Amino acid sequence: MNTKERANPGFLLSSSLARYELRLTVLGGFDSANYITERHWATAIDGTQIPISMVYRKELVKFDGSDPLLLYGYGSYEVCIDPKFKASRLSLLDKGFIFAVAHVRGGGEMGRQWYEDGKLLKKKNTFTDFIACAEYLIAKKYTSVEKICIQGRSAGGLLVGAVLNMRPDLFKAAVAGVPFFDALTTMLDPTIPLTTSEWEEWGDPRKEEFYFYMKSYSPVDNVKAQNYPAILVTAGLNDPRVMYSEPAKFVAKLREMKTDDSLLLFKCELGAGHFSKSGSTQRTSENDGAAVIAAIQGSLPEFSNPYIAKALGIRELSIE
Repeated sequence: MNTKERANPGFLLSSSLARYELRLTVLGGFDSANYITERHWATAIDGTQIPISMVYRKELVKFDGSDPLLLYGYGSYEVCIDPKFKASRLSLLDKGFIFAVAHVRGGGEMGRQWYEDGKLLKKKNTFTDFIACAEYLIAKKYTSVEKICIQGRSAGGLLVGAVLNMRPDLFKAAVAGVPFFDALTTMLDPTIPLTTSEWEEWGDPRKEEFYFYMKSYSPVDNVKAQNYPAILVTAGLNDPRVMYSEPAKFVAKLREMKTDDSLLLFKCELGAGHFSKSGSTQRTSENDGAAVIAAIQGSLPEFSNPYIAKALGIRELSIE
């Protein structure tokens, strides 16, 4: 059985005619009572209430603005980000991080209209909703500008890129996995796989109104000469959905134009596609993203990830 809770891993129940056997899916003394899940609401610029889901370890957070927080977003294709337990997330929660999900428009959490209000010529609602959620969390002292990190992948990576261009001052760090950063160029080329089917989501930029609207938010087209937070971008060399050239172009343009010396990393998995090398749904950027966030926030003194440790100049842990 699987429970839809961010703080509860669920359980496996093996049964026969003779007996039932209960097996825990997370070992090592895990106790879900140590973790709190909450729902909050942020107010968007048009007055719409945007839900935020949150989980944290109750004895570690102080709610005085000093807590590190990871804010995740997606907001496309009517996808619902359902409550889901992840054992890999415990390492962040047990270091005092708050994990939050901004259920922005473009997703399906609040029904069909919620999706319609975050696509095509209303796509910018997705980005302004996310910014409103970040501002709410900072205003309520769940975190601060110096402690908030954002993360998204694929279409959620586009969200991350868009808000970085719009409000780079609002975030300390960002992780974008296989991000749809060059939306306008891709949607202009019908020979690229999936492009024509994607017009229903983003619009056909061969039509003038869609062209200029997409150009106004497409991350590659909106990089500016301004300060940006620390950023990790990942790609898969064999990705058929988001070509590796998209995140590469964004990183190259950032290196050319940004006016700060914040960390900017680009990692391309040579054997991966849109997901991991094995083709499973495990995200290639998940561990690296967590490591970068923790390092930037100063929450971990050392790392087991050699790549990140070397990039950040942090002493490595020996791996046995």
